Amino acid sequence: MRTFLRGCLLWGVLSGVPAWSGPPPAPTPVSTPPAPAPASTPDVSPEVQLCLQHLKPSERARAAKALGPLEELPRYRVQLDVDPVKREVTGRVQVEVVARTRPLTELYLRLTPNAQERQVTLSEAKLGGQPVKLEQPEPTLYRVPLADPVPVGAAAVVDVALKATVPPGEAGGGSVLSGLLGGSSRGRGGDHGAFSATEDFVSLVGVVPLVPPTDATGQPWAGPQGIGDLALYEPAHVLATVTVPSGWKVHATGAPMGEVPERNGRMRYAFAAAAVRDFPILVSKGYEQSTATVGGVTVESHYSARDKAAGLRVLKYASSMLEEYERRLGPLPYTHFRVVEAPLSGGAGGMEFPGLVTVATSLYRGSADPAEALAGLKELEGLQELLSAMGQGGNPALAHLGEVLERTLEFTVAHEVAHQYFAGLVGSDPIKLPVVDESLAQYTALLYVEWKHGKAAADAQRKEALVQSYHLYRMSGGKDGRADRSTDDFADEFEYGALVYGKAPLMFHASRQLVGDAAFLQAMRSYVDTYRFRWACGDCFTRELAKASPPNAKRLDALRVRWWQEAHGDEDLGKPDLASILGAQGLGDLGDLGSLGDLTDTQMDPASQQLMEQLLKGLQGE
Repeated sequence: MRTFLRGCLLWGVLSGVPAWSGPPPAPTPVSTPPAPAPASTPDVSPEVQLCLQHLKPSERARAAKALGPLEELPRYRVQLDVDPVKREVTGRVQVEVVARTRPLTELYLRLTPNAQERQVTLSEAKLGGQPVKLEQPEPTLYRVPLADPVPVGAAAVVDVALKATVPPGEAGGGSVLSGLLGGSSRGRGGDHGAFSATEDFVSLVGVVPLVPPTDATGQPWAGPQGIGDLALYEPAHVLATVTVPSGWKVHATGAPMGEVPERNGRMRYAFAAAAVRDFPILVSKGYEQSTATVGGVTVESHYSARDKAAGLRVLKYASSMLEEYERRLGPLPYTHFRVVEAPLSGGAGGMEFPGLVTVATSLYRGSADPAEALAGLKELEGLQELLSAMGQGGNPALAHLGEVLERTLEFTVAHEVAHQYFAGLVGSDPIKLPVVDESLAQYTALLYVEWKHGKAAADAQRKEALVQSYHLYRMSGGKDGRADRSTDDFADEFEYGALVYGKAPLMFHASRQLVGDAAFLQAMRSYVDTYRFRWACGDCFTRELAKASPPNAKRLDALRVRWWQEAHGDEDLGKPDLASILGAQGLGDLGDLGSLGDLTDTQMDPASQQLMEQLLKGLQGE
């Protein structure tokens, strides 16, 4: 059965016919030829060999060493049809899971969009070709009971019909300034537009049902909580075709397998991905593409035509970052890496997935027109008009803000590229242990600034992006606390951003100061090599630091406890200073503002006073 399915699917990906639909018709002409068939690899099926085109040849042995036989990884076969106008998705998904260590008695499938509301529905489930009843124990989770346990070494093959209605998104994604001014806005931010549709962009993150990791008792890891990332999965292979109307393009993780015109005027895109922890799908209209090559990786920048200048800069940034990271952290295993402009909402600057990241439209446009970065900032209503008026009067606030936004664009791309290692390559639980990958990606981005622009620039960025994020949170009434906790234990995204993105990364800075640059970089490389394709734990990085600097083992663990598990932020980061914060964020020249506690005694002109009142109300969620 498995051999038959592989053969049918291999044909199906290239011809557009699903493996479960019967004999395929003659293939239609191909406008962009599929990639050539891979060279034969012993004991690996043609289907898996097709997926392995997404892995660098030099990385396949390393992946097998970490994961076991690549033939036994979970496999997803996806065929979707997208109607951007109706905001609908239909299709089928087949999941094949090998029982590797114990018999399988059930399978779970995670659909993260359903955390918002029931937006993706599975039906017509079949197990080994026979109908089976689906259960839904929670909104984001389906359960497939297996009447007969699947023995070790055998596979369970489940296929389901899929139907989704994509909610409307916010055109342009709104403002990113709320993220600049504190990491995120008040409240639980949902998915920041990960599953949404605008006139020219459809984000289908999470539409493909994936098997969640399970704990020691066989229970699936928790799903999205409305704060932080959505999910992360065991490395798996994916073969997918996505059909869209002519004029639209599909962006997904993996090696492109071709673009095939359909008889009805639509276009079918095919992708093959290997050993990836997620499979995002994005659809765009009016986008352009620029490409570079770094260390055997094809780097692609996809952007709206109106944002071409920023899109080209993003390509330059991403290529430079990948070069720096590969030099110090080891090679990225995949052959393709994509950065896609997306109308993210809720103050999000970017989102990461294996082999693909998104960066907010507001950042692409902010440096060219800083006033546009303020558009949609509902929590600071009137701030845009006030700053514009100040700018017309000769105040340099908007010009300075443009410089801040360009630095933020570069830093955001650096953060998202760093996520290719943490947690794309070195996996960690994004719900239970978000501090593990988010804080390290943040500090790795800071290291890039130092490697590329020097220590002075990195020190300024550290204060601007990390320290001041924490300070703004404290000034708005937020309390310091433990950063190392699950996402559902944070009150809102402002607290999450301040503690996980602001304070927690500075544990690495303190550790580096203790052990020195050489030992720190040695530990980073050892951490990547040790946990490559595997799952890391909460103190795994500290363990690698201790190996690189044994005399400091106890002090390193004490630093992790202090920065991640205790509340010493005020002591370690100093008293907030409103004037320096606003100056760094491009809102300076407002007089001697002092600290929040002294604000009532500060002499400011009426316009500046109005700005302060609106800014502080927004940060406090009023």
